[in-house]
Amino acid sequence: MSEHGAPIAPALLAWYDRHGRHDLPWKAGADPYRIWLSEIMLQQTRVQTVLPYFQRFVAAFPDVAALAAADEDRVLGLWTGLGYYARARNLHRAARELVDTHAGRFPGDVDALAALPGIGRSTAGAIASMAFGVRAPILDGNVKRVLTRVAGIEGWPGERAIEKRLWALADSWTPTERVADYTQAVMDLGATVCTPRRPACDGCPLADRCVARAEGRVGAIPAARPKRALPERETRMLLLQDPDGRVLLARRPAPGIWGGLWCFPELDVAADPVDTVATMLRLPADGVPPLSAWGTVRHTFTHYRLTITPLHGVLARAVDNVREEGRDWFAPAETGHVGLAAPVKRLLDVLCADDLASAAPARSKQEPRP
Repeated sequence: MSEHGAPIAPALLAWYDRHGRHDLPWKAGADPYRIWLSEIMLQQTRVQTVLPYFQRFVAAFPDVAALAAADEDRVLGLWTGLGYYARARNLHRAARELVDTHAGRFPGDVDALAALPGIGRSTAGAIASMAFGVRAPILDGNVKRVLTRVAGIEGWPGERAIEKRLWALADSWTPTERVADYTQAVMDLGATVCTPRRPACDGCPLADRCVARAEGRVGAIPAARPKRALPERETRMLLLQDPDGRVLLARRPAPGIWGGLWCFPELDVAADPVDTVATMLRLPADGVPPLSAWGTVRHTFTHYRLTITPLHGVLARAVDNVREEGRDWFAPAETGHVGLAAPVKRLLDVLCADDLASAAPARSKQEPRP
């Protein structure tokens, strides 16, 4: 099938009526708030992972006004573990902008939606079509895969020229009727049938018009992102506890990696740990407790891999002069109300374990698992 062939909507909608995911919690009532929240959560994240986060988030913040009024720590706390934390910060900013500029109501215009923090063209199209019935194309990862295979478009979809072709194709194939169902249908097809590996082509409503299938190139289309070696970085984290078991955490600055989240204080691999702790807590050198190194933790970001060496120590007395430095003491079991970087959450779980001595962190490809 060429890029100028017959539209896919009739066959796709017939399939969706029988096999689509009609029970997703954000579909009920075409609520733009729930649709927006789900779309942001689903960016680079699977539905099964998102479901419990979505339910907890909606329970805590049932509408835009509640989210806008929330403390950022609470927002990030409920997002902890979902990753890509800029999404949560932008979600919070967009909610406040909706309240301040749009009286708490979502605009039905794609351009107005795309102007909100964290909402790009595809997300704006999804909200406009599913909440307001506006004819608007979308182009998330699942849709890119469907369109490239059906039309036989080679190359990596993230390449600008190919993405431009895909947007034109998505627009030409988006129908004028049942746009909300079509939008959900094409996403469902990519998520459940036209999957990256081992797609269920025999159950695909577009199989008879799919160029990639006809030419035996389903495994090659779409092309993968060109591989590149990720830089390696190292750091150390101070896992300092006071006599009551509280841990010292520091809030990261809003821009950058883990922005706005609470983390263990870091020190460069070349820095002297005793001097660093003594300066940080305003202690004499002999007041710094012995620091034991745990096994390294590896964490992969989009642009580099980070190796973390945790250094654990327990202070002989409480030190409370840290708050003006953006740091504070927390009981490990009571950190659920603040946003935590994934490795920090894992290490806190270790600190909460009964047998601390035997609970050394192990390596993991994507996230550390103590």
